[in-house]
Amino acid sequence: MQSDFFQQTSKVLTVAELTRAIRGTLETRFGAVWVQGEISNYKLHPSGHQYFTLKDQRAQIACVIFRNTMPPFPRRLTDGAQVQVYGSLSVFEARGQYQLSVQILQAQGVGLLQAKFEALKRKLEAEGLFASERKRALPKFPQRIGIVTSASGAAISDMLNVLQRRAPALEILINPVRVQGAGAATEIAVAIRDLATPNELWHPLDLIVITRGGGSIEDLWEFNEEIVARAIADSPIPVVSAVGHEIDFTIADFVADLRAPTPSAAAELIVPDAIELRRRTGELASCLDRSLRSLVAEAQQRLRSFSERTLARELTQRLRDGQQKADHARDSLTRRLGGVLVDARRWFESRTQALQSHSPLRELSARRELVALMTRRLAAIPPHAIEAARQRFRHVDGIIRVLGPNATLGRGYSITSDAKGTIIRSVETISRGQALTTQVTDGTFDSKVSER
Repeated sequence: MQSDFFQQTSKVLTVAELTRAIRGTLETRFGAVWVQGEISNYKLHPSGHQYFTLKDQRAQIACVIFRNTMPPFPRRLTDGAQVQVYGSLSVFEARGQYQLSVQILQAQGVGLLQAKFEALKRKLEAEGLFASERKRALPKFPQRIGIVTSASGAAISDMLNVLQRRAPALEILINPVRVQGAGAATEIAVAIRDLATPNELWHPLDLIVITRGGGSIEDLWEFNEEIVARAIADSPIPVVSAVGHEIDFTIADFVADLRAPTPSAAAELIVPDAIELRRRTGELASCLDRSLRSLVAEAQQRLRSFSERTLARELTQRLRDGQQKADHARDSLTRRLGGVLVDARRWFESRTQALQSHSPLRELSARRELVALMTRRLAAIPPHAIEAARQRFRHVDGIIRVLGPNATLGRGYSITSDAKGTIIRSVETISRGQALTTQVTDGTFDSKVSER
């Protein structure tokens, strides 16, 4: 379509139309590209956009980094810096100038270092040096640690400040090394092996920390060397890597038993906070004291309950004996009443038959009186028996009243229950904030558990 546009030679174009057509051609033809060169005319605009020219010995191209399109460069951009940029070609129509909209910027040569990094990473990963199953757990309460770092760097100062605050009694052995420059990787590897090897000059260490501050990939490169990775993997003592900032990753991080995002974070990860330990110890001691007091109180309550149950069992047995005697008396009375009724029925039936066979009126009248008398006697028998049973029950009821809960309340005891009416027999069944009801001799009152 663009070629068709430019073939229309008979059409007179406006400047905007021509510039827009050129822009479309550039964006369609080239897309995103990598370009390397030297920065010149660098300017950071108040809007947050960055402008510079990328040039080599024979040509130059305008570049722009729009605000928020890429993370900040680790070092301030300056004229003369050799860089590699990745971006899209476009045209700034207001000036009719083609430019590169930068999306990625890195120092020239970083690409080679990154390739070396990826190659070594793949090699060591294939050997299993990054495997999670070979990672060792750090000791919870280390007594002696070794630190491999620069003696004058900010990393060791930050670590020592945190360690002194969190674990004042910790023994720290520092093996100073260079952390940047030719030969620094060898020094780091040797220092790790020295600390990991038993030595008569110091007691065995619980773990080793390798650390340094942040920087570019070139600054941190010594921790990407294979000799350092091998030393970490061969160490019989757990190794913590705390190299650079949180966004920095090195080969040492992958091989180490633990990777800390910063040196200060490493200090917090390897030792517990002494103040927190003392607080937690106090809490556990208080909990133990409460548990012991609760056990003693429970044992005392059991002893009292056992004594009360012994007396209660004796009284209960007497009550049951009385109930059983009353049951036997009732059964005997029932049998006697049944026999009397059967005899009376038989007698009545025999007299009825005699009357039916003889039918004398006088004899009938006399017999009726006799029958009425026997009926009154018969009717008089159950009330006497029932009254005797009532007297027995009154006696048993008196015993129950003496042993019942109301009598216990009258002696100064109380009964506590939860919202469902379940009687509380142990402090183990209640919880903080639970509502309770307590019954005493003249009524009830409510309460809430504040502490147990």
